[in-house]
Amino acid sequence: MTHDEIRPAAAADAAAVKAVTDAAYHHYIARIGVVPQPMEADHAADVAAGRVFVTGEPVVGLDAYDDHLFLDSIAVHPDAAGQGVGGRLLRFVDARARALGLPEIRLYTNAMMWENQKIYPKYGYEVVERRVDGPYDRIHYRRRLD
Repeated sequence: MTHDEIRPAAAADAAAVKAVTDAAYHHYIARIGVVPQPMEADHAADVAAGRVFVTGEPVVGLDAYDDHLFLDSIAVHPDAAGQGVGGRLLRFVDARARALGLPEIRLYTNAMMWENQKIYPKYGYEVVERRVDGPYDRIHYRRRLD
């Protein structure tokens, strides 16, 4: 596999998916005061359902609905941070939504994950709303595809 290839995760990838997700999100626990939901996901079930794609170490989970693609999580291992992997994954998400004929992509991020609030607008995402759901204060985004 080349470093640029993005492929559906296989069952054998589930442990690596969890490890990368934990590494990418662990530092947020102290900041937001709870374990981020991606760390508590059933990665094996998500892989089996075809919702996880991998390239090297980063992973991304996608759920398609009738009117949009929901980007559940992007996890880039800290060792790969700053190498453009997240941007490549976001471009993959765009291509995936277009291939499915969907008009937009939706996602949310915790309001305390301010790094994400700087990244998503650079890729054409706009804030839709801010919503509190239990212990999670989330900012919801969408990207409309032309």
